Amino acid sequence: MDDELDALFEAAREAAASAYAPYSRYPVGAALRARSGRVHSGCNVENAAYPQGTCAEAGAIAAMALAGDREIAEVVVFGPGGDLATPCGGCRQKLREFAAPNTEIHVADSGGVRATFTLADLLPHSFGPDNLRDADPPKGGKP
Repeated sequence: MDDELDALFEAAREAAASAYAPYSRYPVGAALRARSGRVHSGCNVENAAYPQGTCAEAGAIAAMALAGDREIAEVVVFGPGGDLATPCGGCRQKLREFAAPNTEIHVADSGGVRATFTLADLLPHSFGPDNLRDADPPKGGKP
């Protein structure tokens, strides 16, 4: 791994160590590098009302937005060994809001990066902000 990817991996690993996952016992950390070069991380936070939990990727995106960054350059998702801890469908769409189709998403566990995908690999034919740029405003009703 190169130095930038090493830093992302470490940030995602550290975030997973802070995850609150008492129900699934599946701690996940995510770290993203914004176009600015800054690294933002997040962890999954579960809730007794299961659908109210949040994913690691969503936490990292929120931290990025709070810091004023708006473009994702690269992502590492760190989860327990076994199957690949790829982003869920909702997180793929959340990443799409701030990342280009060719953005690399690295999936890792304690052994290191196990696979690399582009966002387009994970979310083909996606709907994103560019789909709305030239859209006509809705007719009728309230704006």
